[in-house]
Amino acid sequence: MRSFWRTLDRAMLRDVAPVCLAVGVIGLSYGAIAAAAGFPLWFPVVLGLLVMAASSEFLFIGIIAAGGSPVAAVLAGLLVNARHLPFGLSVPDVLGRGPWRFLGIHLMNDETIAFAMAEKDATRGRTAYWACGLGVLVCWPIGATVGGVAGTVIGGTDAFGLDAMFPAVLLALILPAMREAADKRRVALTGAVITLATTSFLPAGLPVLLALAGLAATAVPGKALR
Repeated sequence: MRSFWRTLDRAMLRDVAPVCLAVGVIGLSYGAIAAAAGFPLWFPVVLGLLVMAASSEFLFIGIIAAGGSPVAAVLAGLLVNARHLPFGLSVPDVLGRGPWRFLGIHLMNDETIAFAMAEKDATRGRTAYWACGLGVLVCWPIGATVGGVAGTVIGGTDAFGLDAMFPAVLLALILPAMREAADKRRVALTGAVITLATTSFLPAGLPVLLALAGLAATAVPGKALR
């Protein structure tokens, strides 16, 4: 972890901090929705610390609030988080060693992977991963706590449009990669088409998982996607 402090600079902090703050704002919506659905304040906070994956947590809360069984909610969350399997294969060197590796695995999410893959230098990629992951680990539960407290007062949380910040931040992170390689643009566009085509009839989160099919649909025989 000593290389972390040597590599972490102001430029990286300027990139990571707004993303972590945006995650905290989304946490406000998450906590408010959970409180409005009747969950105790501690539940979204503990769930945020243990799971730390917004899409699966929103899906879990939504299924329970709609009267679904906890088993169905857990299975749906696991299915949505199945995207972490290819995530782990794509960045095996950023997770740390020894006991730190378990924390590194827990910090894996869309934002940390995006930051790690955006860095061409392996050491900077590892630092960006951990800086973003630790920031999210702090901001997400705090946002959920504040949102949960406010959830009993604020009505109609969907009207604020806070969830729109989540995809907007991810889009900003991947735009540089879209300009560099045509194969990455094909994968992204194919995944976007699949997601839009299935959003109207599949549960939240599953269209994003199906978008992984874009990797297979755009793969060129004999040429690996980079």
